[in-house]
Amino acid sequence: MRFGNFLCAVVLAGAAAGVWHAVGAATVEETRVTTDDPYLWLEDVHGQKPLAWVKEQNARSLAILKSDVDYQKDYDVILSVLDATDRIPFGELDHNYVFNYWQDAEHPKGLWRRATIAEYTKPSPKWETLIDMDKLSVDEHENWVWKGAACAPSLAHCLVTLSRGGGDAHVLREFNLNTRRFMPDGFTLSEAKSNFSYVDDDTILFGNDFGPKSLTASGYPRIVKLWHRGMPIADAKPVFEGKAADVAVGPAVLHGPSGATPLIARSVSFFETEYYYVHKDGSTTKLPLPLSADVKGATRGDLVFTLREDWSAGAEHFSKGSLLAMPVAPWLRTGALPPIATLYIPGPRSSVEEVSAGRDAVYASIFDNVIGSVHVFRPAQQGGWSDVKLALPGGGASHIVSTNDWGPEAEFAFESYLVPTTLYHDGGNDRPVAIKALPPRFDASNLAMEQFEATSKDGTKIPYFVVGPKNLSAPAPTVLYGYGGFEIALTPGYSANFGKLWLTKGGVFVVANIRGGGEFGPAWHDAALLANRQKAYDDFQAVAADLIARGITTRTQLGIMGGSNGGLLVSANMVERPDLFGAVVCQVPLTDMLRYTKIGAGASWAAEYGDPADPAMRAAILKYSPYQNVRADVKYPPVLFVTATSDDRVTPVHARKMAARMEEQGHDVLFYENTDGGHAAAANHKQAAEMWALSFIYLKKKLGLGRASAVKTE
Repeated sequence: MRFGNFLCAVVLAGAAAGVWHAVGAATVEETRVTTDDPYLWLEDVHGQKPLAWVKEQNARSLAILKSDVDYQKDYDVILSVLDATDRIPFGELDHNYVFNYWQDAEHPKGLWRRATIAEYTKPSPKWETLIDMDKLSVDEHENWVWKGAACAPSLAHCLVTLSRGGGDAHVLREFNLNTRRFMPDGFTLSEAKSNFSYVDDDTILFGNDFGPKSLTASGYPRIVKLWHRGMPIADAKPVFEGKAADVAVGPAVLHGPSGATPLIARSVSFFETEYYYVHKDGSTTKLPLPLSADVKGATRGDLVFTLREDWSAGAEHFSKGSLLAMPVAPWLRTGALPPIATLYIPGPRSSVEEVSAGRDAVYASIFDNVIGSVHVFRPAQQGGWSDVKLALPGGGASHIVSTNDWGPEAEFAFESYLVPTTLYHDGGNDRPVAIKALPPRFDASNLAMEQFEATSKDGTKIPYFVVGPKNLSAPAPTVLYGYGGFEIALTPGYSANFGKLWLTKGGVFVVANIRGGGEFGPAWHDAALLANRQKAYDDFQAVAADLIARGITTRTQLGIMGGSNGGLLVSANMVERPDLFGAVVCQVPLTDMLRYTKIGAGASWAAEYGDPADPAMRAAILKYSPYQNVRADVKYPPVLFVTATSDDRVTPVHARKMAARMEEQGHDVLFYENTDGGHAAAANHKQAAEMWALSFIYLKKKLGLGRASAVKTE
């Protein structure tokens, strides 16, 4: 059993800490910066004047990049890969079914469908279409984008989320799996960043925008109510209320054959959470877990969680990063902390990357020096837990695709930078069998993957992967990719886009596993947290310098790419070390770090970056904030900004303002803003193909890949 809608939404949204309220000098400084900012008008996301500016920028950028002779070819190649019918239809195990969301050329908005597990394991399963998103959008005259579904314990109904244009805000509608229709009298919520979960077939716990003061400072629900079928929403019973300074409050109900474990998660900050058990009468009791606990699910009555910090419970001490289990029933009976079982303790260069609890077992994707494996843990009859490492390939990344709350099944995937993804099915005997494989999308016979280490400014060894031609004889055009934030690890993954449009044309692709990420657990993340943010940028610069020192590339051939927090990473590095890079592709970034808490969901990330309202944090942030540090008298590498109007998480504001300021200063900059797609900047395969084709054309021209000459953007 695992958490569904609420926790996934919080993690994907990068929810963070409450807002620190400042007075005095910081307030005066904020007034000065606001007054001095000539591009505040671009923060009106849907305003007439900003959108006119966007239209003008798009026309200029598209004219330059789409006129290239390779653009249409690259676009067609990417779209053919995205629409290919021989892709693996990854799905979610639920009872006897596998649920899958599928997009292709015939169904650009997608199909939500299902097949029985037995049918799914066949080479060509027969699918049962549940919702045709293209037909629904036409019938309802809406630009619907699929956001997911969560089904009731009986599998009779499902809560479906739909977004207008792809933003995080969505509507909730209940769907009847038997009639294949939305239920006019079912659970329904209007457009908001709501969260919800079935308690039973006729009851849900949900958080929503209930009007003034019902949201946190981050824009997420802080009040959870209990809603029974047939009851007017106005009569739903409030069961929990968080604080305005919290990130979010929402339900996290665990289901299985033994019944429901209804929980509420109060995200005090991105890295601190309180969990509450919801009793039948609607009262709640706080679980005896530390704030650093990250609950992953439950198996046979045991709550499974990891730790972001060390924890002492009585005479027991548990180290950060550990995977633990706590029986729920004894705690409910006595109110005392029951014995805590240790399932796994990672070493200094390893991490528990993914955890999913099924009906019978707990599965964990464990990475050692950024190379993955999957372990399965089962409660032993004599107490304790068994630990079995599954027989999956090595030398890449092994991931958990899905586990079944209601059966013994689990599914996993293996991939590397040069090995296409293979899907494995385990019927419950800990012997995964390959059932589907992605055909090779590019010729990797003359390519190699190597792992190196760079030495950062403080002496820390930073691992990175290099994928490129075997026996590289001369420096080559190279793309360096990074993220370095929110404890998110970059692990080996198969990319047809990079393979077909970069690697097979003689380019090199590099992924830097810098601090701030989760490659080596919470400690690796904490090392670049808050006032230590610069260490992530030092690491990235160290990898860049190491690539040049090894002769893999040169400064003029080295491009950098990143999105979201990775967009902040590459824009900060561009400003700090313009001498290191030949080009930059900056996607859906943060750039104005003095105002980020006032833009989109920015207030929710203060636990990661620090609150600029705090004078001490403001001073630290100001040292690296790209928007405040870019200067007219410095020559920067050329940069392409990519963002989306419908991104209501980071919003397009950061990219707009940075591009406008750099353009005013006379730098080589292009800007493209898609209207749809939310934080992904693409709502369908055609939009994704356009975004990536534009990016690859830009990098090829600027870095000199193949026969192309430099793009002139003046």
